[in-house]
This record gives sequence, structure tokens and C-alpha cells, in this order.
Amino acid sequence: MFSRLRSDIQCILDRDPAARSQWEVITLYPGFHAVVLHRAAHWCWTHGLKWCGRFVSQFSRWVTGIEIHPGAQLGERVFFDHAMGVVVGETAEIGDGCTIYQGVTLGGTSLYKGTKRHPTLGRDVVVSAGAKVLGGFVVGDGAKIGSNAVVIKPVPAGATAVGIPARIILSKSGSSADVTSDDRHKFNAYGITLEDDPLGQAMRGLIDSAAGQEHQIALLWQAIEKLAGQPGKTDDCVPGDAAREENFEAERFAQLVGK
Repeated sequence: MFSRLRSDIQCILDRDPAARSQWEVITLYPGFHAVVLHRAAHWCWTHGLKWCGRFVSQFSRWVTGIEIHPGAQLGERVFFDHAMGVVVGETAEIGDGCTIYQGVTLGGTSLYKGTKRHPTLGRDVVVSAGAKVLGGFVVGDGAKIGSNAVVIKPVPAGATAVGIPARIILSKSGSSADVTSDDRHKFNAYGITLEDDPLGQAMRGLIDSAAGQEHQIALLWQAIEKLAGQPGKTDDCVPGDAAREENFEAERFAQLVGK
């Protein structure tokens, strides 16, 4: 038990630069208190003391602002960072080394008792502030959930989920799709990613393609004018409304999608 407590304290010191000492973590970190109280609540729950488990869970919610159902399963070195307003459902499973920030919901979309209604987080998953992970699916090892994302489908290992509903940025070469992809063992806060939203990437690709096509069309009409031997005039070969110049405002559209 004491080795597990030391591990919980050390993981907070490793991931939170504001933590200055073990004593500070033990006395002032509600995320640490929530994990310790949940272990007591989960023991009661699994030993048939359902009411006692819920009572400890409600007490923990009152003193920490973190609501973890006593039936939920937590692994080692789980860190609830600034985690006011976190809700973890009954059948949720949180793997070793996960970090969960404030306002996160690990919720369910089914009302059937006895079924897997809540998500399973693999090892070293980061769930950023305000994210909602809803359903009985798996979020793979090392995955990142962006702030305020609404995740309603499985997330592959190492991927990053962003947006509403969440879109998946897959990992590259087996590494995580974030700012620390060159160092897989380094912790990155809030699931920050260098990769852009996939929808934004698609829009930029369409803008670049449209701009390139307009440029080619203008060149073609200019070439036809020269072949017709009447530059600047219209005839059967060169209609009066031919696009001899580029009018597509690619830069303006790129700015609208954040390029």
C-alpha cells in the first residue's frame, strides 16, 4: 500500500512543475485525495458494501470536486490534475499512467444495467480539459484527447482526437501525434498536437487545388489567344468571358480556415 502511495505522489511530482514537495502533494492536491478515497470506496464496492462505497464516493466528491463511481477501476499512477468537475462512470476503466484534467466526463450512452457503458482508457492516455468520452469503447495506449473534444468512437493507440464530434489524427510511424513525438517517454500536458484538425487539412488541400486549377485555366486561355493570332480580341476560339486572369482569392480563403 505504501509503495503505491509513493508511486502516486511521485507521478504528480513528475507531471506537475508546480508541485514542490511530497508534503505539498499529500496535503494540498485534491487529485491525490480523490485517488486514495476511491481505493477505499472501490474496496467497499467489490466486497458487497455498496452503500458504504457510494458514501465514500460522495464524500470524496464533496471534498475534492471529483466524482468517481466506486465501481470504476483505476490503474497505477493515475493523476487528476486541476480536476474539478470530473465525472467517471461506473464501468469506466482508467489505465496506468493516465492524466485527466478538469471538466472531463467518462460517461455512458446506454441505460442497460450490467453492460459496459463507459470507456476504457489504455496506458498513458491524456484526457484534456472539458473533454467528453462517451461510450463503452477503448481509447488506446498513449492516445490524446484534445480539450473540449466529444469522443464517441474508439481512438487508436498513439492517436489524437480533436473536435466535436472528435476527429482522429493518427500517429506516424508508431509514435504519438503530438509535440513530443520524438520522445515517447516524455509527458506532454493537455494533449497538445502539432498536427492540425483533419477537416482543416482537407479544406486547405481543396483551396490549394482550386487555386492551382484556376492558374492552369488562365494559362490555357492565354495560350489559345496566342494560337488564334488575335491577342486581346475575341473570336470563335476565345469566348469573351474566358478567364484570362486568376480571380480565385486563395489567400483569403486560407485565412478563413486558419492557414
